[in-house]
Amino acid sequence: MSDNQLLEVIEHYINGEMSNDERARFEILRNENPDVNNLVNEHKHFTGLIKQYGERLELEKRLDAIHDEIDVYTLKEELMIHPSWIVQLWRTHHSKISVAASIAIFAVLCTMFFTGYLNNREINYVKLRGEVTQLKRKTDLLNNKFNNLNSPVKKNNNPGKFRGTGFAISSNGYIVTDYHVINNADSVYVQSADGKSYRTKVIYSEPQTDIAILEINDPSFKGLGAIPYDFKKSESDIGENVFTIGYPRDVMVLGPGFLTASSGFNGDTTQYQVSTPVDFGNSGGPLLDSKGNIIGIINARETHMVGAAFAVKSNYLLKTIQDIPADSLKETLSLNNKNVLAGLSRVQQIKKLQNYVFMVRVYNQ
Repeated sequence: MSDNQLLEVIEHYINGEMSNDERARFEILRNENPDVNNLVNEHKHFTGLIKQYGERLELEKRLDAIHDEIDVYTLKEELMIHPSWIVQLWRTHHSKISVAASIAIFAVLCTMFFTGYLNNREINYVKLRGEVTQLKRKTDLLNNKFNNLNSPVKKNNNPGKFRGTGFAISSNGYIVTDYHVINNADSVYVQSADGKSYRTKVIYSEPQTDIAILEINDPSFKGLGAIPYDFKKSESDIGENVFTIGYPRDVMVLGPGFLTASSGFNGDTTQYQVSTPVDFGNSGGPLLDSKGNIIGIINARETHMVGAAFAVKSNYLLKTIQDIPADSLKETLSLNNKNVLAGLSRVQQIKKLQNYVFMVRVYNQ
């Protein structure tokens, strides 16, 4: 008996499609042949997974129904198939179709399981925290230990476990990034555009709005010049040109775009939706309007829509800064209220911005 034939027999057995005589003979076979018994148990488990997965997809289908309605009607008109033909096909080839479908679905489920898709509760919405490969991390950790023996200053060369972006909110070393970037970190470093790396500490965070405030506490840090941008307090308008800069790679990357919605994922009013190319590592980067005002902090993207990203609105950043306990601040945190980027070309704006946007490197033991 071939594998496909055995699977057909097992399906008949599980679905109660055997006669009493056939079922009794198959029970004897199960008892005498452990391999067959294992296949039956595995197939039962597998069909249970398919049922659970089907229930999971059903909710998604309902949510997508409104968006797909027009297209569905069009497809029905273009791909009309007589129902009786489908019924006849199913009656004739039911077992073969079931086996083929089982194999195909099993392959898809395996792929989704090992990529973490089935374990991700927010499958359409991902935080933009860049993760370095394990091999590279282990290699650099060894290099870091060697460097520590010779020069403690060189330990910052370790690329870290995660990478994100942050930007200065004051000239004396206070930086904002996303909370999910630094969450559970043992240590956090920031690296400037010229490659200098500084140790920081997390002085305050607001997990509900995904905001974290860092303070550079590295003795090699000598301060920044006057911040060239300010922070917009009012809402920005849909259709405005915007841009972001950050570190999805080891170099700073510009992401031009425009504001597409006044709320974020699932109607989240703490966020904007923007059309701009972002990737893992962009998280925590500034979102600016055409005049160079900070209007948000990039923190996530939509996986099923090309170029759809989300940013926490700047007024929530301002509120977070106000909520920082005074005893957490080593120095006064004074925000800039003068924007020198307005009226400049995009190239000139980037040149003035680049020294205030940092790569954030996160370390875990």
